[in-house]
Amino acid sequence: MDLTEIFGSQNPVLGVVHLLPLPGSPRWQGDLQVVIDRAEQEATALASGGVNGIIVENFFDAPFTKGQVDPAVVSAMSLVVQRLQTLITLPIGINVLRNDGRSALAVATCVGAEFIRVNVLTGVMATDQGLIEGCAHDLLRYRQTLGSQVSILADVLVKHARPLSSPNLTTAVQETIHRGMADGIILSGWATGSPPSLEDLELAKAAAGDHPVFIGSGADWENIGTLMQAADGVIVASSLKRHGNINQPIDPIRVGQFVEAMQESLLKDDAPLSTPTMVVP
Repeated sequence: MDLTEIFGSQNPVLGVVHLLPLPGSPRWQGDLQVVIDRAEQEATALASGGVNGIIVENFFDAPFTKGQVDPAVVSAMSLVVQRLQTLITLPIGINVLRNDGRSALAVATCVGAEFIRVNVLTGVMATDQGLIEGCAHDLLRYRQTLGSQVSILADVLVKHARPLSSPNLTTAVQETIHRGMADGIILSGWATGSPPSLEDLELAKAAAGDHPVFIGSGADWENIGTLMQAADGVIVASSLKRHGNINQPIDPIRVGQFVEAMQESLLKDDAPLSTPTMVVP
């Protein structure tokens, strides 16, 4: 997965648009235009703040199904993404929660999005939706059937879940890439807003080889410099919301602060080591 080719950056910042409740969810309010308006505002705020890409997900549809979502969700997300594409030129990814990679791939392929996020590509995870099994077998064959070029970013030991077995992180990363055929991996903390440890990121990066590793949760402008020492990119949502409240819309000021902090951390990493000055007598 060539990050520069897709995102125009070797170290992309991917902001998340959390869609308001969609048709069929318990909190659906009956007006898709309200959902579209909010999504347009958030995507514009993210783009103007300098992110390199956007992920659109049905975050407020909780409680989620562990299987395939209702067709109305697929239709609504397709429509929303198409509207966003008329406003911004950034690469867009799709995440259909909790783990409907097939629907995400269908949406992404049809609207021309660049990538999808899949929470459980390989293995079995115990979640609040029940046991979720990896979908790599079905998803990779479906991508081949569609003739799709959409990239797959896959979570490893995803947040809000526990593995049914006890694989170590290195093994989980390697299996996700080599047996699950993920194009890149995502490492999160234990829950939304919780960052992964630097030690875990280092292990994941070492195991991933030439595949990119993304920070999947908990990044903010205070810790991004540390976390990016062992990652290639970051997916960020909670810390960009007003007052850091996940239920609030994106705050463009916070987006700018985060992107600036990210850029400063990368400049520090690229700065040449100082050499002693020779004093000529």
